[in-house]
Amino acid sequence: MRRRILQSTLLVVALTALVLGGPLAITTWQLVDDFDRAELTSRLEQVATRLEGPGSAVDIAGLELAVPTGGRLTLEQAGRPPLVIGDDVGADPVVETLPIGSGGTITLEEPRAVLLSQQVQVTLVVLLLVVLSVATGTVVATLTARRLAEPLRDVADRAARLGAGDFRSAPARHGIPELDAVSEVLDTSAVALAELVQRERQLVGDVSHQLRSRLTALQLRLDELATHPDPSARSEALAALDQAEKLAAVLDELLEAARAARAAGAEPLDLRAGLEAVAQEWRPALRAAGRGLKVRVPDGMRARVTPARIREAVGALLDNALRHGAGTVVLAVRATEKSVVVEVTDAGDGVPEELVAHVFERGVSVGSSTGIGLALARALVEADGGRLELSRARPPTFTIFLPAARADDVVAPAARRASSPR
Repeated sequence: MRRRILQSTLLVVALTALVLGGPLAITTWQLVDDFDRAELTSRLEQVATRLEGPGSAVDIAGLELAVPTGGRLTLEQAGRPPLVIGDDVGADPVVETLPIGSGGTITLEEPRAVLLSQQVQVTLVVLLLVVLSVATGTVVATLTARRLAEPLRDVADRAARLGAGDFRSAPARHGIPELDAVSEVLDTSAVALAELVQRERQLVGDVSHQLRSRLTALQLRLDELATHPDPSARSEALAALDQAEKLAAVLDELLEAARAARAAGAEPLDLRAGLEAVAQEWRPALRAAGRGLKVRVPDGMRARVTPARIREAVGALLDNALRHGAGTVVLAVRATEKSVVVEVTDAGDGVPEELVAHVFERGVSVGSSTGIGLALARALVEADGGRLELSRARPPTFTIFLPAARADDVVAPAARRASSPR
């Protein structure tokens, strides 16, 4: 993008220099010739004025003053031999002639090399100005391309992260009204999408809970009817119970399919590299607040997650620690038998007792924040089949339980690479 902007601007500058510089150089060349000839004509007029004065004697010393350096003056008068003042001017001189008196003329000649020297000097000055203009245009084009390309790249990256499920806002603005307006729209869309994801998760949870409760109640009633002494009633109850069990199985399959669809982008991720990238993003903000961030991730810790979602979730926890915590923030990873555990803790006062049970609810906050960060973090973690909990209120410790990478995620690609032809 930056290259295209720079190339377009430089093309315009080059065309402008070519269209204006060429004709300007030609015009300057011709103007020097016209000025030189006008100077010779002016000298001739001065000589003619001297010759028209009283007396018939020719003032040789006065005429010599009118002859330019290296030039030659020829005076021809009727009845007198020609008077030549000056040196030989060589072949193809610049010549100007002025008639005087009755049949007389005065001719002033100048070497062509003098005129060419002046033309070359002035034309070079003009071309130098054109080159300087092109250089200035190049600098301006480079700065403009950088000023436009970097914000455009940032906006494009922001849109890509938004599409990948990273709903964090980007408070930085670029000072370009149009791009800042796009950034505002992206931030607004991020908030709307975050709320949509949270509502979707809540809806799925509520619907599944209600359906399971109703199906359980129905199955209990059908179990009672299955013991009815009437054979026909007992047969119908057993058939209905069988259908209820099938409906429960279908519900489980639909919920599992929904979870799989949400986690379609999940992949084995090296948490050491992934979380270190998130830490590098948040270290400047914590450092500006006089706080530190420690990352403790053993080698080989791999979880099956969506990179954008885990980045957003951990980022939300670090943002929460920055806003409401104190002291050094610790981001640690450990492994259990069935999952990989990510913990974020700090030395702050922790979560008030009355908010412990509601800390992941949308709109719940101990400060002036929106109260959507933790709710969104939980929704994103659960979308990948994980779990986010407040494992300790004081000092605050938020724990993410992630599904560990499966053996076939790691072994199968290696096996394919080993069996590939060399």
